[in-house]
Parts: sequence; C-alpha cells; structure tokens
Amino acid sequence: MATCSRAVWRVVSGCQPLSAVRTVYSGLSQSPVNTVPVRTLAVARTKKKDKKEEEEVKEVKKQRVIDDTGRHKPFGKTAWAPADDVYILRYYPRKLHRAGDAVELLQAYSRLDFTPKHQPVFMDLQLDMKLEKKKKVDSFVSTVHLPHPFKAEMNKVLVFTEDPEQARVAQENGAVIVGGKELVQQILDDDISADFYIAVPEILPKLMPLKNKLRKKFPKSKRGSVGVNIPKMLDLFKMGHEYIVEDNCYVRTQIATLDMPSEHIMENLQTIITDVCSHKPASLGPFIERAIVCSQTSEALWISTDDLLPQTADKTTEE
Repeated sequence: MATCSRAVWRVVSGCQPLSAVRTVYSGLSQSPVNTVPVRTLAVARTKKKDKKEEEEVKEVKKQRVIDDTGRHKPFGKTAWAPADDVYILRYYPRKLHRAGDAVELLQAYSRLDFTPKHQPVFMDLQLDMKLEKKKKVDSFVSTVHLPHPFKAEMNKVLVFTEDPEQARVAQENGAVIVGGKELVQQILDDDISADFYIAVPEILPKLMPLKNKLRKKFPKSKRGSVGVNIPKMLDLFKMGHEYIVEDNCYVRTQIATLDMPSEHIMENLQTIITDVCSHKPASLGPFIERAIVCSQTSEALWISTDDLLPQTADKTTEE
C-alpha cells in the first residue's frame, strides 16, 4: 500500500511543471486588463453631472425663507409672545428692543442688581459684507470722533514730518512725538510707541520699513491719517475712538459708560452705526444684520437699528 501511494505522488509531482506552463501560456493569451470600455466612462460622467444637479437643488432649498407675516404664530415657535413671566426661550421669537428702551433697561438692571454704575457699555454688530458679482467689503479699521467721549485720557499721537514749520504746528496741537526718518529705527527697536501714527504725504516712502511693524496702525489716506492738515488730524486722533471689523463681519467695541445720560449713550451709538454704514453703498441693501448692546454685568439685548440708520433720499417714481 505504501508503494502504491509513493507511485501516485511521483506522478502528481511530475505533472506540476506542465500545469504551471499551461497557466502561464493561457495568461499570456488573454486580453490586457487595463482596457476600459468607453461605455464605463460615459456612465461615470453622467453620474458626476447628476451629483452637480443634486447640489444645485440643495442650495436652492437652503435659500428658502419663510414669511411669518399674517400667521397666528411664527414658524416652528409656540406663539408670538409668552403669556407668563417664566418661559423657555427657544419656544418664542427673540424680543427686539428699540435702542432707547434697551439703554434704559441696562441702567435699570444695574440698579436692581446693585452693580457699579461706572461700567462700560458694549455694542456688537454683525455685518453683511456681500457686494454685487460675488465681491465682498474688505475688513476695515475706522476712527470716529464721539460726541460724548468716555475716556478721561487723550490718545498718544506720533507725527511724521521733516518740515520744521509742520513740526512746530504739530507740537502746538498736542502731538506727543514729532520727527522724521530718524524715528523709524527707534520704533522698530520698541524704544518709542504711540496709539496712533499720522504723516504727511512726502515722507511716506521713507516709512515703508514700518509697514509690517505697525500693520493696521500704519498711516493711510483711507483712514484719514495721511494729509497736510495736521491740526485737523490731531483733533480726530487725540480724542478719537477706534473700532475694527473682526472675523470678517463683526464689530465689537465700547460705546459709553453706564453712568452717562441715556441721550449721550444714544448719540454715541448712532455715530458709530452711521460711520459703519458709510463703508457700503445703501443701494445694495442693509449693512447691519444684527445689533446687540450690553453692559459688563448685564445680559445681551437685541436692538432694532431702523431708527439709527442714516436716512437715504427717496427714489423718484418713473413717469
């Protein structure tokens, strides 16, 4: 029996090389694997087109806006206003206050909570930076002269000029530091600094090494920090209030202190909103999407800016 099994094993082992040769030969005779039918490519392209159409349909659905005018309650809410003093906020639309009423509420909260009266009042704006043809308003920095300043100290202003007469005028009008090209290296070494930097047009080419150092404080004609009327620029920047657009569309800045009269707070608020709206044409729609005011210890109050926005001329009717 053992002799028979050995004979069979020899026959099988001798057949292995022949089967391997046949396998290789049959593999060479087959057609190339990389050949892809044209029909498969056509189907793949059709699928891509279908995906694009689906994405366009989804985008159209996202832009759908539900109009709640004339409805007995807002869409997705319980009612227009709660019937009790205690309620869940997410079930009712957010209350929109008038700017004057919001300021009075902040002062009332301070009295009820026994918090300090001399605390800052902040404003938070969300802007619509879109322009026509997929363009956007660039983030900007602006300085305004508030009708009722809340800072006791004046800002430090540095003036760049090489004219002796202009230097004398700048010192007489309250400039902290006045000089020319010799101040560049001192600023780079952090030996001197200021809150604002203004310059005359002739010296701007010599100030280019400071562009990366000063960044948004670098003198620019668009910000009003470059010009020949030095007394006017000093009057703006000594007591001016600076705000900046953060995160591409938000303005967060202090506007007053809570112990100021409500009329003064309203005038400061309107001054900043008017300056913000001047950076976008009114014909392209409202610039401010959302406005919030709050104090350091109070809750945030959403306000309506319709009464604070600059009035535009009425459009004439076509004949």
